[in-house]
Amino acid sequence: MPTVSVKRDLIFQALGRKYTDEEFDELCFEFGLELDEITTERDIISREQGDVRAEGASDVVLYKIDVPANRYDLLCLEGLVRGLQVFKERAEAPRYRRLSPSDGAPQRLLITEETAAVRPHAVAAVLRNISLTQERYDSFIELQEKLHQNVCRKRTLVAIGTHDLDTISGPFTYTARPPAQIRFRPLNQSQELTALEMMSMYKSDSHLRHYLHIIEDKPVYPVIYDSNGVVLSMPPIINGDHSRISLNTKNVFIECTATDLTKAKIVLDMIVTMFSEYCEQPFTVEEAEVVYPDGRTCVYPELAYRTETLTGDFINQKVGISESAEHIAQLLTRMCLRSEVGEDGQIQVEIPPTRSDVIHACDIMEDAAIAYGFNNIVRTTPRTYTVANQLPLNKLTELLRQDLAAASFTEALTFALCSQEDIADKLGRNISEIRAVHIANPKTAEFQVARTTLLPGLLKTLAANRKMPLPLKLFEISDVVLKDDTRDVGARNSRRLCAVYYNKSPGFEVIHGLLDRVMQLLEVNPGPGEGYHIKASDDCSFFPGRCAEVFAHGQSIGRLGVLHPDVISRFELTMPCSALDIDIEPFL
Repeated sequence: MPTVSVKRDLIFQALGRKYTDEEFDELCFEFGLELDEITTERDIISREQGDVRAEGASDVVLYKIDVPANRYDLLCLEGLVRGLQVFKERAEAPRYRRLSPSDGAPQRLLITEETAAVRPHAVAAVLRNISLTQERYDSFIELQEKLHQNVCRKRTLVAIGTHDLDTISGPFTYTARPPAQIRFRPLNQSQELTALEMMSMYKSDSHLRHYLHIIEDKPVYPVIYDSNGVVLSMPPIINGDHSRISLNTKNVFIECTATDLTKAKIVLDMIVTMFSEYCEQPFTVEEAEVVYPDGRTCVYPELAYRTETLTGDFINQKVGISESAEHIAQLLTRMCLRSEVGEDGQIQVEIPPTRSDVIHACDIMEDAAIAYGFNNIVRTTPRTYTVANQLPLNKLTELLRQDLAAASFTEALTFALCSQEDIADKLGRNISEIRAVHIANPKTAEFQVARTTLLPGLLKTLAANRKMPLPLKLFEISDVVLKDDTRDVGARNSRRLCAVYYNKSPGFEVIHGLLDRVMQLLEVNPGPGEGYHIKASDDCSFFPGRCAEVFAHGQSIGRLGVLHPDVISRFELTMPCSALDIDIEPFL
């Protein structure tokens, strides 16, 4: 959940009144937000870097407000104030308009074929005759950074560039070139550098080094030029210093390069709608043309409005209220969703370009619930009564755990993922013969596959506790994962019971006795047929002649025996060890 920091006095000034901390906290709660912290810049620096670094920092009170991750329109002071003012019915939601330039020639951004290898999409727009103050400028930069971290996924999906239009001249060209051929003066630098020099320099930059990996391995880097060959930016890393915006900037050219065109449109709409209120004609944006390599021409920003239709009964039923369609329409209008009731009694809801989070009727219903007030919804008894019950498999597992612990065995809980070596080589098996579920991109060699047996985890636990007094008696009842072509996901879980006895002598009789106790608890009598019995078997993980297969209810459920010395040594153990590994699902 993103956190937006706003100056208390600044937001009070924008809202047109002062609040106590408690009143503002309540206002945020009513609007579906949370006032997370009240602090100052000095306190933040002191807490993070120490009192020495905090000297000279500002004592201006800051409100840190938690905003839902999908509400991109609330990530800056402008959007926050606009939403609260409409919510309190002190203002109407603005109507955003896209205008053609007064001279009839829109700015053009030409995309070349070379960009397909790195970032194939781009959108653009112009904020004309904008008035910036220091506070507005700071908010403008802060919104870009919030969007970069949120919807842009740390610039991997979208990168935003803002430029002083009066310092550059169109049409602009978005292309990609080998890094050695790109040379310009990056933002806040005093000399020109090649792209390779910049990538090397920014490896030590605490902010930009996190974005270098996006393009550093590419044969070509994306770059935007104006008609005079001036570099505007090298997305997604850095803008050029030549076109940097300042408090004196009057016309802002905004470009967003992207790997996801839909996200690029959302990001552009958010920036221009939030700051178009400072233009000479408030809430208007000058269009720009983007020409694709195939000759297509698209006009941005889209600023698309759309209408959704739903009934009052739908919202009443889902929220648990009983309100008229007219009142529900008023509630939605307070959430910046202009709504009115049609002749057929249905509610027509207009979704503005700032509300990209509304993709289903349930999203509209949620806004209606927020505007109505969650605390105002009357508690009612559910119409349908259900009795909760523990899953039978889990209940059986819990009962067995208690009795195994009472039999002096200690429970272990091991990782569900392990290495291929653990379930194959160390147990004397071939990985190609094991129907294990493999991880596509394992981060470490220890987590390559989902375990097919609990035994390796317990043996590794024994190895980590070799210095403990003997004997060591461990057990685990957990799931293993097995490939199964009959399941829709291609695999299934199986609940297993595994126990090991580690001592100077193998202790086969101890493990056999544990099996008898488990069968006694499960009320399975010894004997063939519906009872249980063991039968000599060969298994490469067990010592020859010291392994038995366990049968119950006429089917094989697992094995027990003395582990092979090679298996014991591969797990860095030095004493004999006997083990029991059975499936408990047949006993449900």
